[in-house]
Amino acid sequence: MGYQGLTLCFIKRKRKSYMAIIKPFRGYRPPSNLVEQIASKPYDVMNRAEAKEMAADNDISFLRITRPEIEFENSVSPYAPEIYQRAKENFVKFVETGALVQDENACYYIYRLVMGKIDQTGIVCVCGIDDYWNDVIKKHEYTRPVKETDRITNIKVSGIQPGPVFSAYKQRAEVDEFVGLFKKEKSPVYDFRSEDDVSHQVWVVDNADEVDQLEGLLKEIPSVYIADGHHRAASGAKVGKELRALHPDRNDAPYNYFLSVLFPHDQLSILDYNRVVKDLNGNSEEEFIAALEQVFTITNKGAEAYKPTTLRSFGMYIGGSWYELKLKEAYDEKEDPVERLDISLLDKHILKPLLDIQDQRTDKRIDFVGGIRGLEGLQKRVDSGEMKVAFAIHPVSIEALFDVADSGNVMPPKSTWFEPKLRSGLFIHQIDS
Repeated sequence: MGYQGLTLCFIKRKRKSYMAIIKPFRGYRPPSNLVEQIASKPYDVMNRAEAKEMAADNDISFLRITRPEIEFENSVSPYAPEIYQRAKENFVKFVETGALVQDENACYYIYRLVMGKIDQTGIVCVCGIDDYWNDVIKKHEYTRPVKETDRITNIKVSGIQPGPVFSAYKQRAEVDEFVGLFKKEKSPVYDFRSEDDVSHQVWVVDNADEVDQLEGLLKEIPSVYIADGHHRAASGAKVGKELRALHPDRNDAPYNYFLSVLFPHDQLSILDYNRVVKDLNGNSEEEFIAALEQVFTITNKGAEAYKPTTLRSFGMYIGGSWYELKLKEAYDEKEDPVERLDISLLDKHILKPLLDIQDQRTDKRIDFVGGIRGLEGLQKRVDSGEMKVAFAIHPVSIEALFDVADSGNVMPPKSTWFEPKLRSGLFIHQIDS
């Protein structure tokens, strides 16, 4: 199937007849006066040089735990044993100096992020690794072994899960009511705006009665869906499974759970994840457009950027002009939850047959541009001569993501882009004490 070097991030097993396990935990987190210094972007949204620049002159940036290679010369491999040991040392240092403090009792945490019109509030918790293996926690992506191994080693050596899995559940009114009332009646322990202009607020649910009440409501959630963070989930589940095998009498030890933030599906916003391609596979622009006309109805939009507003249509930028590509009815896919995705249709009718891009994961002629960069990000890369053609894709809906995950299939690579990103360092789950 063209997925060499990849592993499915789940094993198909018989579904158990119980709801998802969503538990409170004793989190390590920063004091309120240090939270802005400690909180960092997720480890996987920047390269080494960018991480080093972000943490410069900040001794308590959480990147010193998630990206400890920034404290070494570039000649040292980011996978060297001393890198992972430094993550552990820095975590211990943060705790010893009071930069991270563990809550006395098991808590849930309520985490609100606001970016422009996007306003989403999730519940920070730990999810059971059995649910991961039994497909109660549902997945929609492949994982790369090299990335899994990196996170597995980081967790095993440091003894913590430093970053949460971004997850979703099908919205439930009772949970909404609890969260809404809690936010209204309580004051947040954190309230800050990060450098990317995202507002972050956190409330701590630490009263025993309220923890029990929320846990009871969460027991009614049948499934959890990984939105972003398949490698973090896979590594947390695999480390837990390994440690459980060594200690079979400790089924409720912290390593039997991994750190998650659960958002109701109706609050999430998936942005488009667009494509740029370096060449036209030997075709002229005229020949390429003529070939497209066999499958698409094409409208020249001129210099004005075109963003598709409906499914089964694409924006294309080539030769200084934008085009609308509307799939002809005869070529539509209506049944299969993967094949009917717009990104699958682009792959089937353009990338493979016309541009000879058979595997988007490995072909160096294609690149991916998150919707956060806007259409100007696509146009810029074509106008610079770096790329020849760009495709703007309608965002995948959260319902489509659920359909794929429920079917046990996976999406094409780089199908979803979630914003805003969760901050790391606000909540840390220690896997054993």
